[in-house]
Amino acid sequence: MEVRKLYLAAGLLAAAVAPLTAAPALAQDLTIGFSQIGSESGWRAAETTLTKLQAEERGIDLKFADAQQKQENQIKAVRSFIAQGVDAILLAPVVATGWDSVLEEAKDAGIPVVLLDRTVDAPKDLYMTAVTSDLVHEGRVAGQWLVDAVDGKDCNVVELQGTTGSSPAIDRKNGFEQAIADHGNLKIIRSQTGDFTRAKGKEVMESFIKAEGGGGNICALYAHNDDMAVGAIQAIKEAGLEPGKDILVVSIDAVPDIFQAMAAGEANATVELTPNMAGPAFDALDAYFKNGTVPPKWIQTESKLYTQDDDPLKIYEEKKNLGY
Repeated sequence: MEVRKLYLAAGLLAAAVAPLTAAPALAQDLTIGFSQIGSESGWRAAETTLTKLQAEERGIDLKFADAQQKQENQIKAVRSFIAQGVDAILLAPVVATGWDSVLEEAKDAGIPVVLLDRTVDAPKDLYMTAVTSDLVHEGRVAGQWLVDAVDGKDCNVVELQGTTGSSPAIDRKNGFEQAIADHGNLKIIRSQTGDFTRAKGKEVMESFIKAEGGGGNICALYAHNDDMAVGAIQAIKEAGLEPGKDILVVSIDAVPDIFQAMAAGEANATVELTPNMAGPAFDALDAYFKNGTVPPKWIQTESKLYTQDDDPLKIYEEKKNLGY
């Protein structure tokens, strides 16, 4: 297929950034495989919905595979896409490592791979581009909000990490730690994975509360995503404490339910991760297949801090029908 021949040529000229010459390919002629992690969170569901909507609007034939949070399922899906001869592959990787072989197979087949919302520890020539937010920056924004909120007062923090080994868990932790590093009044006293799910977030928060004097020793919760925070809020309430007051709650993603929690005073801040990663990815692929324009290796999306001062109910109404 012409578009794959073009990608093979680009692989031989990886250092070049000038447009390549090739016959134009219309977006509606494209078949694209999408290997999604699963549906572990509201944000993930919204990303899936918006990706399908973007593909439909552009006339793209989207082949969708749900990995159910298992890397082996994603690798099988990518190999299936290669066997089907798709024009491109979107990959939201469940973990950062272990992708070299299958990405090499895609490259050898002349099929460009675009990473969505997460990165991989693999040579950069094995994928075309990554559409992500700055995950470290997200953690720094959350940490800086807490630094400002406690205003020098001593604050013991518990942390709900994302899936172990995933780039969001690694980077959001690093960013948060960078933000509080020079503030001795802030200390992470417990940190454990909640696997990005509400149920696990609630379970782990219950263990934190039990271990820390019924929650009396905890000043704030930092959750790597809103779904874990929502689960933790329930655990805090069941312990007889007031989330948002007795224990400050800051998290990442900006899904609709966290705005309901903020409106109720039960959450304090969230950092937005836009679920529309597919739009920029499809734009990059369309430009590449039409005129050979090579995208940058990283397409950064915008992150934004929201607090209780930002009319959370209004934002909830704006977001609730986006597929979360």
